[in-house]
Amino acid sequence: MTDLTGKTALVTGAAGGIGRATALLMARRGAALVVADVKSDVHRTAAMIREAGGRAESVETDVATDAGVATIVQTALDRFGTIDILFANAGVTGGLLPRLDTTTEDFAEVLRINLLGPWIAIRSVLPHMADGGAIVCTASVAGLRAGAGPIPYSASKAGVVSLVQTTAMALTGRGIRVNAVAPGLIETPMTEPLYTDARAKGREDRIGQLNPTRRGGQPDEIAQAVAFLASDAASYVNGQVLAVDGGLSAQLPFTPKWSL
Repeated sequence: MTDLTGKTALVTGAAGGIGRATALLMARRGAALVVADVKSDVHRTAAMIREAGGRAESVETDVATDAGVATIVQTALDRFGTIDILFANAGVTGGLLPRLDTTTEDFAEVLRINLLGPWIAIRSVLPHMADGGAIVCTASVAGLRAGAGPIPYSASKAGVVSLVQTTAMALTGRGIRVNAVAPGLIETPMTEPLYTDARAKGREDRIGQLNPTRRGGQPDEIAQAVAFLASDAASYVNGQVLAVDGGLSAQLPFTPKWSL
């Protein structure tokens, strides 16, 4: 039931990390892909899919604008005829520290990309999505509780959680499901500075130390969750946020007093 053969999926933020991993996995499961990103590396994602025998088109555009999303949607309709799956994944951190002096402009830009972008994508695909369609957004554990990310990023991801819940309810009776994944610490281009710094200081073993799995995650581990939510295997999952974080959000903060 996780087979995606015959479906067309749109993936934003697909130039690398979680977006690329998810696009590649969906293609392996039979979907045709339209991958989009503001970065030119998105063309490489499409090339990787085609090299593996899949079908893909790439669009280099700002996926948090009406015009950019309109181009993505039209590309899918012209090339594949349908839109069955949307993975609204594009996002930025806006920095890694919870600064209190973030400017209005910087805060607004994070909200534009992380929260307005998914809304534009959802609004744009709905007229072309039939019964059985699936929408998945990338939220974050930072949007569930404080302490997992900077203030603008955390606020934007909390907004994504609400966006998913309220949109799912607004689509009552339409047969279109809306869910989100909430990744924990995942090794992606976005978190590369953190991983690089930890490795340079010989502290790689401390990455992910606060979750019970005691490690960071990999993009493909998020991709597996997204592909599940997008598939018929999740046909009764709607309006939910699936945390994929090694157990971080299942606990209250503490400092371990024991060793394994």
